[in-house]
Amino acid sequence: MPLFLITNDDGIHSPGLEALVQRLRRQAECMVIAPDRDNSAVSHSLTMNRPLRVTKMGDGFYTLDGTPTDCVAIGLNKIIKRKPDLLISGINPGPNLGDDISYSGTVSAAVEGTMYGVPSLAVSLAGEAPYDFMRAAEVAATLAAMILKQGLPKDTLLNTNVPGTASIKGMKVTRQGRRLWDNAIQETLDPWGRKHYWIGGGTPSPDSGEDTDSYAVNNGYISVTPIHLDLTNHQGIEYLKKDWKLEQD
Repeated sequence: MPLFLITNDDGIHSPGLEALVQRLRRQAECMVIAPDRDNSAVSHSLTMNRPLRVTKMGDGFYTLDGTPTDCVAIGLNKIIKRKPDLLISGINPGPNLGDDISYSGTVSAAVEGTMYGVPSLAVSLAGEAPYDFMRAAEVAATLAAMILKQGLPKDTLLNTNVPGTASIKGMKVTRQGRRLWDNAIQETLDPWGRKHYWIGGGTPSPDSGEDTDSYAVNNGYISVTPIHLDLTNHQGIEYLKKDWKLEQD
């Protein structure tokens, strides 16, 4: 039976994680290693300024007082006895689209798995509470089976976003779009009148490109975006060589 490593950034008690494990146990042995608390928007951070503690919650369930990336690194190197066939991160309540993936702990866990050579899938559910996580879990199960059968391109993970609409039109392979936020930094005052800033909220301005992840989800389609570990702008290499003349013979 295949072995799946399952993690998230919302913590071991997340209902999205519970739904994912419940569904995937039909097709694989599941090892769960997740943070002990919410780690949303921690990106790809590793905890290096203190030791980390692993707590066994039950058979195949572990929690760690660290980040999603910590969970994957320690899970693969210290807890799991054999290399997993697949890593699944999620299900995140809320989408990870466009520029959001740079901050996402959900996606970063899948990035870490890919760096270790484990095929990896990040799953997020758009919309608002109450979330129907089982629909997204079914999507994850479908994609998991396809990854096991077909494999993934080298150094590539899948970032999947499921629309929260009542009906889903289908699935689209997309590119990462742009998704900036307007009015995302709020000014607040403490009881002594001192100014503080709170990052969060705001209004997203999605990419209008019809081949993007945000456009697909906003129009009722499941978005499947292949994300490559190589962040190099290969056209930029030629630009810097020829136009900037940074290289000299």
